[in-house]
Amino acid sequence: MLEAAVPTPPDDDTVISFDRVSVVRGGNFLVRGVTWQVELDERWVILGPNGAGKTTLLDIAAGRLHPSRGAAWILGERLGRTDVNELRTRIGLTTGRFADQVPPRERVLDVVVTAAWSVVGRWRESYDPQDVTRARGLLDQLGMGALIDREFGTLSEGERKRTQIARALMTDPELMLLDEPTAGLDLGGREDLIGRLTELAVDPDAPALVLVTHHVEEIPPGFTHGMLLREGTVVAAGLLGETLTADNLTKTFGLPLVVQRMGDRYTARAA
Repeated sequence: MLEAAVPTPPDDDTVISFDRVSVVRGGNFLVRGVTWQVELDERWVILGPNGAGKTTLLDIAAGRLHPSRGAAWILGERLGRTDVNELRTRIGLTTGRFADQVPPRERVLDVVVTAAWSVVGRWRESYDPQDVTRARGLLDQLGMGALIDREFGTLSEGERKRTQIARALMTDPELMLLDEPTAGLDLGGREDLIGRLTELAVDPDAPALVLVTHHVEEIPPGFTHGMLLREGTVVAAGLLGETLTADNLTKTFGLPLVVQRMGDRYTARAA
């Protein structure tokens, strides 16, 4: 009788390692047999239509969901065999769900600085002066320096997104996950945020990045790798320029597509 193969732990520079990961709910596969590896200096984008499994993969990478099958290592820790609460402190995450948890009257500065305690909504906890200084610096870096005393509920969608990114960077994470960061933005807000994410992507001191999106137009320059998902399975994965082909995107979205590249930006349209 053959023994089941034991998954091999990843190297120290590997921040995400999935070995045949599947998630099953109600007898249905949300993701199926995904093998994926992200290195420390890589910037990944995950693309696919609605229901492809993109957010499910991100939830596993964030330590918020365990695979039903297969093995997943995040920052060297295997899910199911580690304290996920401690692991999550090493991961920056931005998601549309977070904005709904923030009290509308919370100050912008407090939205960011409370990440130091991993809480949402400032209460009676106290923060070191260096925490406040770091929060101010991150907000200034993201163009929010003049709005630190504004209430979160009064911000535009673009300003909320930038505040969330500042919060995600607050704890100096080793891995940063961005779930559709440009969703809901107008053209100006989208391009402004893409420019700021580009600065982050090309910074050698920035954490490993994984960004989820539906649109190739929303991929910031500086991202190095791509994964295309359809119905929970990987259509293609690898270097971005080799992955974002018309053939691969056609298979991913189920529609004949033409892909164009201008510099470091991509566009796609129906053939």
